[in-house]
Amino acid sequence: MASTTANGIRIHYAAHGSGEPVVMVAGSGSGGRVWHLHQVPHLTAAGYRVITFDNRGIAPSDLCAEGFTVEDMVADTAALIERLGLGRCRLVGHSLGAQIVQELALARPDLVDCAVLIATRGRSDVLRRALAEAELALHDSAARLPASYKAVVRAMQNLSPHTLADAEQIDDWLALLEMAAAVGGANRAQLALSAMPDRLDAYRKIERPCGVVAFADDLITPAHLGREVAEVIPGASFQLIERCGHYGYLEDPGSVNKAIAEFFGSVR
Repeated sequence: MASTTANGIRIHYAAHGSGEPVVMVAGSGSGGRVWHLHQVPHLTAAGYRVITFDNRGIAPSDLCAEGFTVEDMVADTAALIERLGLGRCRLVGHSLGAQIVQELALARPDLVDCAVLIATRGRSDVLRRALAEAELALHDSAARLPASYKAVVRAMQNLSPHTLADAEQIDDWLALLEMAAAVGGANRAQLALSAMPDRLDAYRKIERPCGVVAFADDLITPAHLGREVAEVIPGASFQLIERCGHYGYLEDPGSVNKAIAEFFGSVR
């Protein structure tokens, strides 16, 4: 693990393996380590050099608690790629991370070879906007919710009903999510980015190859919002993975890893 200064802030990152570079961008409230259990071993075994990092707002990268924008996070990602001398690289993003990757493909296509966009969207619908506003209101209320309660809510929002119905799996998930809730999650600045504007028309101008991966049981970024992104990006592919919620890359890593590998193979 290492830190570097990029775009004027400290960014904590890790590099694994050797070969063609793949930069993985995590979603809201998640550090780069979320990729380390399943995706990093798969990609390094396939001969890639994998870079993961903690977005601003996630310690030990700078918290930037005064606030920031998606454009700031795009600039961070671009600066990290340049700082590490990666050149044009492959990118994988999940949720907010996918949004960052989409915007990077628009702003800096010279840094993007191709991109896998997991659980992505190009706009907020009414319910997702209401959820974003409610989460901000809860944060600003300074209410102290028990970690056990936060864990149950996160499980119900982010996991498939098939996982929730599996007694052994859900016990493990609740323990993990309670531990994460006790440590913390997305800061206010990241939460404020959840109610994204409609960017679908802008994404029609993306010229780099993109593959969209959506999850059939995703309540946070429903599959139809991901399909919209695939429909507007010229030539983009779309794959729906069944029996997975928003955390599908952890619920069914085998299917997600296969999707990533097949897409990368298709654009060699």
